[in-house]
Amino acid sequence: MSTVTLTGTAVSADGTAIAYDRHGSGPAVVLVHGAFTGRGHPTLAGVAAGLAPWFTVYDYDRRGRGGSGDTSPYAVEREIEDLAAVVGAAGGRAMVFGGSSGGALALEAAARLPEVTKLAVWEPPYHVTADAPVLPHDFAARLDALVREGRRGDAVELFMVAAAEVPREAVALMRADPSWAEVEAVAHTLAYEAAVMGPGNALPAARLAEVTQPALVMNGDAGPAWMAAAARAVAGRVPGAVHRVLEGQAHAVAPEALLPELLEFFVVA
Repeated sequence: MSTVTLTGTAVSADGTAIAYDRHGSGPAVVLVHGAFTGRGHPTLAGVAAGLAPWFTVYDYDRRGRGGSGDTSPYAVEREIEDLAAVVGAAGGRAMVFGGSSGGALALEAAARLPEVTKLAVWEPPYHVTADAPVLPHDFAARLDALVREGRRGDAVELFMVAAAEVPREAVALMRADPSWAEVEAVAHTLAYEAAVMGPGNALPAARLAEVTQPALVMNGDAGPAWMAAAARAVAGRVPGAVHRVLEGQAHAVAPEALLPELLEFFVVA
């Protein structure tokens, strides 16, 4: 396993402090988390450990999570500036890997930040087929309203059931577990995820066409068919993107499945 060689802070354009851990040495790679997770989460911690012998890996807390600040008002543009600040701390140029809605954020950022030199994403959850979940057009506003009403657990449940397709019975069991408090702690960031994905999680085809960096789009063959369709759609819209299907992987992908693809993609000039 890699060791954390530095815990640092980047300052975003609006003054928000963005906390990161730095692992390894070599060309810079920045990891962008999806919903609920932050620095040290097992999946991206495993990715960081696997990449660290060859790369300097920056694993950061998105705003509103962990050690990072959360300046209001929220906007997706602020999250892009956060990523730019971490890339700046990494020396001004970096490759980026994003998972799930973090992959969608990474795609949005890459279209606007030339300092992102390569981009790899795992299953950005756009809804492009009829079997995808149907989300209300005001999903972000509903999540935000629940949090403002003090109903953080209800916000988490709404997100899990509507967006992540977790059965209500399973959520009920989760709410009874002591670990639920940790999930509720980041409930306010779920509206941010919905904002990143956009109304209805619609594919941002025009924005994807603006991504000019080398791109790798990955999905598993053991998850919902609509997730695979989304990955194919992203790969089809990003110019020159490479598409890979990882055998036996669902949305909660194993880091050891990602690493061979990421190593090959990031190493090749």
